Amino acid sequence: MPRLARFVRRFRALVRADPAGVRAGFVAHLLATATGLVAGLVLGSITHTLELLPGLLVLVPAAVGLRGNVFGALGSRLGTLVATGSFRLSRRRDTLVGQNLEASVALSMGVSLLLAFVAKGIAEAFGVQNTISIGDFIVVSVIGALIPTTVVLGMTVAVAALGVRREWDVDNVSVPVVTAAGDVITLPSLFLATYLVRDIPDAIPAVLAILCVVGGIVTLVIPLRSHLPLLRRIVGESLPFLVVAGAVSTLAGMTIQSRLGSLSREPALLIVIPPLLSLSGSLAGILSARVATKLHLGVLDPSRIAIGPIAPDLMLVFLISVPIYLVLGVAADVLAALTGLASPGALQMLEVVMLAGVLATALTCVVAYGAALVTYRLGWDPDNNGVPLVSSTSDFLGAASFMVALVILGLT
Repeated sequence: MPRLARFVRRFRALVRADPAGVRAGFVAHLLATATGLVAGLVLGSITHTLELLPGLLVLVPAAVGLRGNVFGALGSRLGTLVATGSFRLSRRRDTLVGQNLEASVALSMGVSLLLAFVAKGIAEAFGVQNTISIGDFIVVSVIGALIPTTVVLGMTVAVAALGVRREWDVDNVSVPVVTAAGDVITLPSLFLATYLVRDIPDAIPAVLAILCVVGGIVTLVIPLRSHLPLLRRIVGESLPFLVVAGAVSTLAGMTIQSRLGSLSREPALLIVIPPLLSLSGSLAGILSARVATKLHLGVLDPSRIAIGPIAPDLMLVFLISVPIYLVLGVAADVLAALTGLASPGALQMLEVVMLAGVLATALTCVVAYGAALVTYRLGWDPDNNGVPLVSSTSDFLGAASFMVALVILGLT
């Protein structure tokens, strides 16, 4: 009982100490839910394309997650700059903000190229029948990244600038907003890019693939050889993590690909997948970003694992997550009814979302805390690596939790 009383007091103190932060985090995730549902509706509506291009679904979570990984990390770094009073917008590329922006563009485009090879390898290794060619993977992945990179970059900077003006905690807002934007923009962009490899002469995709390979390599080589130390450091540190994160996300795609037949019979379940994966990642991303900021400010000891110093941050995550998952479950079933997509029913949809969402969020929070501590101990910037590791892990854990929930509830 005394422990429960202390927990309740800390919970009330958290809400009272930062009511604006709680509201901002909730509203940001509510927006993420709405935009994630749009992405989910797209996914539920393109089952024919996914069946026409075997293996493409393996790429989808990695490609969608990459924008959240790159620009979520950018938002986390900008949040740290805001917290330390170093955030200044400028057109000069050698400023702190300028180097961060250039590094993010290079990583978004360059890693899109590398993910095409990873997705092709995973699809072949797991025996996806008649998988599309590596050239098709490259064209869809790289060209499908052009629009999302431009739009999400602008949104990330806008959120940071608005956060400074409104005195928000940028760590609470940037990750969910950026992740949501990446989801809702990337998936339709990938779908549009598939028209470049369907029903056209083979020579055109081949030429496009060569151009994409050259462009992707150049965008990575330039910052890695740059004289700007921060630019070189961000790209050098982030590149291996993003590739590993992408590989983990392709496993999420492979998990969903293996159930595509049964899921396509009730496509309302496909509507849930993008927002579910996105929310579990962005919720744990809040924890990752807040832990990173505390490490930079010296208020968290990186040499020991302790729940006490991050208990308020964990409470904030779950304070936001429970009502958000309730909204997601109800909204997904309503959206399915409005669009005529088959659904297992409102109650079972809600059960699936709550069970899978809370399980995935809890597991991903463990990864978020551990990743921030480990990367900081190794001398790396947790702002660069925490969000990508959390986001990619949440893709796999979210997909696995979703499948576990379906099995437990007897829906597959």
